Amino acid sequence: MALVPSIFGGRRSNIFDPFSLDKWDPFEGFPFSRTLANFPSGTDRETAVFTNARVDWRETPEAHIVQADLPGLKKEEVKVEVEDGRILKISGERSREQEEKTDTWHRVERSSGKFIRSFRMPENAKTEEIKASMENGVLTVTVPKVEEKKPEVKAINISG
Repeated sequence: MALVPSIFGGRRSNIFDPFSLDKWDPFEGFPFSRTLANFPSGTDRETAVFTNARVDWRETPEAHIVQADLPGLKKEEVKVEVEDGRILKISGERSREQEEKTDTWHRVERSSGKFIRSFRMPENAKTEEIKASMENGVLTVTVPKVEEKKPEVKAINISG
């Protein structure tokens, strides 16, 4: 799996790489970076820097487990969907705080707006049996895996 992004924009497009649908932003982490790579295709420019919701994806013998840090969000503000049978999409929106005219803001670092993350699930994922839960601002999506078929071994008697 190559970790070098394509020079033609976006991340590499490898059908075997489950992260190939992620948008790669060479300026990620820089203050005020709002390049086009931060905006998923098909969304408007109101999509905030919150698109970079941090996600962990691990594989166990039984399942693929995706965990996303979504602090301050309620489960009603988050959507988990499967598109085209194999693409796991996590999306939602964090509302902006109500501003009072008498308030004096000294610093604004928390982001608000829409976010979306997409992941291509491997062939061994049972996307029809996905379960999701949210606790303490951490979304956990569990995608069970298809059981591996063990080869059937048949002993053959040797005559003679």
